[in-house]
Amino acid sequence: MKASSLPDIERARFNMIEQQIRPCGVFDNNVLDALFSVRRELFVPAGYRSLAFSDLEIPLSISSGETNQTMLSPKLEATLAQLLQLQPDDCVLEVGTGSGYQAALLAKLAHCVTSIEIDPRLSAFAQQNLQQAGVTNVTVETGDASNGWGTTEHHAILVTGAVPSIPDALKYQLCVGGRMVVVVGHAPAMTVYRVTRSTAASFETTPLFETMIKPLSGLTISRFKF
Repeated sequence: MKASSLPDIERARFNMIEQQIRPCGVFDNNVLDALFSVRRELFVPAGYRSLAFSDLEIPLSISSGETNQTMLSPKLEATLAQLLQLQPDDCVLEVGTGSGYQAALLAKLAHCVTSIEIDPRLSAFAQQNLQQAGVTNVTVETGDASNGWGTTEHHAILVTGAVPSIPDALKYQLCVGGRMVVVVGHAPAMTVYRVTRSTAASFETTPLFETMIKPLSGLTISRFKF
């Protein structure tokens, strides 16, 4: 379908995917289908809705106050989803829920998502957004998951804020064959890594590309070691 034949909001979504996301190397058809399916505008704070499809981070300023957090740019959200290499039966842990949009994308690609948000205001905001969008396979919980969450192993883990080093506790919450995508470093030098659990005791860590995002909320630097 041509963009010119679409309603305005769908034209904007189409242009976001075709002009921002495909050119940055996102070619997985399942991810692209999820981007068309999940209504990003429903996850954007009301005051910024006109920027829902723009190539920028959007402040998460919500009715309960300023959170100092942002939605990642659409092309980075899509790239992170692609890097997880999700399968339909996968169970995913997301550390840092934000608006809930990234969780909704992952939920289209996997069986279920457990998303942990340290800020209770954002937890409530994300749950409201997910409900409005009709997403039923995401569970949002409130707490600090920077050093792991419970004892369940997951097929995939996504950390949506930068950490100073890869957290061991999260690595060991991957099942064998599981993948974690995490941004490591301090401004102005941050690197996206994919960590794959090869065996019960060994991991393969691959640097992928450089980026810049906000630090993960609430992390304690002393918890982390590489």
